[in-house]
Amino acid sequence: MPKIDFKNTKVAFQYKTDDELKQAYQLFKLLSYPSLVNLGSIIAPIIVNCGGKFLIKKTLYKQFVGGETREECLNTIQTLAQYNVGSILDYSVEGEQNEESFDQCKNEIINNILFSKDKDYIPFCVFKPTGMIRFSLLEKVSANEPLNHQEKEEWGRGKKRIFEVCQTAYQNNQPIFIDAEESWIQKAIDDIADECMNTFNQQKCIVWNTYQLYRTDRLEFLNKSIQKSKQNGYYLGAKLVRGAYMEKERERADKMGYPSPIHPNKQATDKAFDDALSICMENIDKVNICAGTHNEESSQHLVDLIDKYQLNKNDKRIYFSQLLGMSDHISFNLAKEGYNVVKYVPYGPVKSVLPYLIRRAQENTSVKGQTGRELSLIMQELNRRKQKVK
Repeated sequence: MPKIDFKNTKVAFQYKTDDELKQAYQLFKLLSYPSLVNLGSIIAPIIVNCGGKFLIKKTLYKQFVGGETREECLNTIQTLAQYNVGSILDYSVEGEQNEESFDQCKNEIINNILFSKDKDYIPFCVFKPTGMIRFSLLEKVSANEPLNHQEKEEWGRGKKRIFEVCQTAYQNNQPIFIDAEESWIQKAIDDIADECMNTFNQQKCIVWNTYQLYRTDRLEFLNKSIQKSKQNGYYLGAKLVRGAYMEKERERADKMGYPSPIHPNKQATDKAFDDALSICMENIDKVNICAGTHNEESSQHLVDLIDKYQLNKNDKRIYFSQLLGMSDHISFNLAKEGYNVVKYVPYGPVKSVLPYLIRRAQENTSVKGQTGRELSLIMQELNRRKQKVK
């Protein structure tokens, strides 16, 4: 079976200059201190509101975000494309609260679809449902609570926005991911995703739902999703991730006195993720897969499954995905070997993407070994370059 050399830092960081690598090292060094990240999460919004957004833009923003507009992202997108790494334009605005903002987000995603449709190096678009529907309304619908007349009308408008986005994706043959969010609003999102897939995925996979495998119930839900797609004759798009709201999920469960929906440890989450990959590959005739993972073992597992089922490395039903600014050793080494790889390229005004940036910072302290691994790989590459100069 083909083995990917994820330790090849020459390939991983070939697109970065020495100065860029040193800046990345300094940032990840800061992120290795949880107390500093917690303090930064509190004061970052204050800094931005007081006119100090340039500080955020020079650090976290520069590492993890492509730019303030999709046009500003083009430089990053074209650089990635030179190394056969695709991009997903991610308008990283979430948790909006008014109809005007929701409509603006919808229009932004539609423009992303039109912007990306003829560009092979932008194979997907993506959106967060809370960019188009109020969080507390999603929560109420997910809990099956009755809606008053005003809320029913609001819910109808929110669903219409999402359907309009998915219909535009369908009409322009541009696949689109619906991102997952917190567990207590996810049922409403899943129901909309199912409806959109049933409507727009009859001929091919256009709309994709996201499965957070750190949740204890997602393997069962994935199996049910596959069965439902087969019964209704549509293709299932499955973006598999571990999950991004672990601390928040556990805190809420503890506070409200219900069992945590999150696996008790990393090993259980890793097993669930790899099992999900296996389940999807067993049903590859009806399932398209995007493995959103920063884990070498899971990436190798999917490589092995592709080999097991004797599929082409670049089979368009199968993608690997990582976030911009993280896990380049996975992205670039897989791409070099001919697999389909995409990077999430978030964009948006500094103030609007701050929740995303704070989540990235917190993730790098809470995920076991993530920051240490990034630091180690960057240092390894800097040392390799230094030896080469000598």
